[in-house]
Amino acid sequence: MVAGIMMAATAFARKEESLDELIKRAETASPSEQVSLYTEIAERQLQNAAQLYDKGNVTEAEAAIADVVTYSGKAHDGALQSRSKQKNTEIALRKMAAKLRDLQRSLALDDQKPVQDAAEHLEKLRTDLLSRMFGKGAK
Repeated sequence: MVAGIMMAATAFARKEESLDELIKRAETASPSEQVSLYTEIAERQLQNAAQLYDKGNVTEAEAAIADVVTYSGKAHDGALQSRSKQKNTEIALRKMAAKLRDLQRSLALDDQKPVQDAAEHLEKLRTDLLSRMFGKGAK
């Protein structure tokens, strides 16, 4: 029971970890752990972007969208390099791309282009993962 409480406390502490702390931890983590950490960073930045757009902070929101693309790319590359968590990464990329498309539809026309580009980029990453997992010569 004590072990369960300790594990729950550790999980809660990690959820409360700041974005900067999470980025620093990801940079020094093992390649297979980096995949999950970079995915979490991208997901958090997508949430931040949506909140920033809601508040009218378009410039900051676009910077968060750029982070989504950057860290999604790092998760993709790490999944391929470490040959682990490819399925989970593909699922996360698919969900983030869908959220980006939803976010795009909620924005003014002038603000949609960076979000559309990000969604398309995540779809390309996702498609690449799928083709490497199930394409010819996949192991």
